[in-house]
Amino acid sequence: MNANISEINDRVKESAQWVPLLQQEIGRVIVGQKYLVDRLIIGLVANGHVLLDGVPGLAKTLSIRTLASALHAHFQRIQFTPDLLPADIIGTLIYNPREGEFSTKKGPIFANLILADEINRAPAKVQSALLESMQERQVTIGDTTYPLPDPFLVLATENPIDQEGTYPLPEAQVDRFMLKVKIGYPNRIEERKILDSMASTTPDIDVNTVVNLEKILDSRRVINDIYIDEKVRDYIVEIVFASRNPEDHNLKDLRDFIQYGASPRATINLTLAAKAWAFIQGRGYVTPQDVKTIGMDVLRHRIIVSYEAEAEDMTSEAIITKIFETVPVP
Repeated sequence: MNANISEINDRVKESAQWVPLLQQEIGRVIVGQKYLVDRLIIGLVANGHVLLDGVPGLAKTLSIRTLASALHAHFQRIQFTPDLLPADIIGTLIYNPREGEFSTKKGPIFANLILADEINRAPAKVQSALLESMQERQVTIGDTTYPLPDPFLVLATENPIDQEGTYPLPEAQVDRFMLKVKIGYPNRIEERKILDSMASTTPDIDVNTVVNLEKILDSRRVINDIYIDEKVRDYIVEIVFASRNPEDHNLKDLRDFIQYGASPRATINLTLAAKAWAFIQGRGYVTPQDVKTIGMDVLRHRIIVSYEAEAEDMTSEAIITKIFETVPVP
């Protein structure tokens, strides 16, 4: 087993050589926000969609656009609005009266990286149209189903303030996002660097391509082989079960605060995200600390708090923190 782990370690180190290059290239444009950049890379290599939550002006859109440029990936930005229609995203059939036939006009969803800007401003029909593409990596137009490009990743942004004209995302769709990343303000030093680099009528944001999509797909195959011990697997399952049945894990005080716990998809995504985090660190095995590091981003949008929790200002983040503090680490 040790020989196998050593072999996987070597493969990971060789395959992950592009990671620091990508981080450095994005860092030339995006000051600070290492937390955000690392989570975007995790979503990329773990084949999971990412939901970004933060106030305006924190470079959410610029980060995603920079990532696409550094990958030389086909990028599309979709601005979600209350009058958006499903056909505006997936495409539609157009009738040609001369030929007497319908032709397919594909929508902007046919790209490698999709920026769903302000996703919570679109109505339910549009969210449903996006759901098939996120889960099945395919789109149905008329009677025909079309596969989406590989890799395909939805990176969505939502604004936690100014909720007028917004629609709550359905729980089924929120669960499709591997990570929900909350973005904070930069510190004083980073803010000064932003001022120096971006306070111009024509800021220099040229981005070099540092990795191609084939390397991303190769890295995904390597991630599948990253070693995760049985005890760490059990630890992941215990964390998810603690969110569903807290009274069975010495967390009786949380029972009235949790309306719905994390789904089985959370178990799968927590495992994949922990593997991706180990990959970024250049390791061929997963530690319990990897699970803790990425756990908040995987679980915060999957635990639905009760009215009692809202009344007492108990957030899903506080619940997750308590779960990680209580569940024994192997």
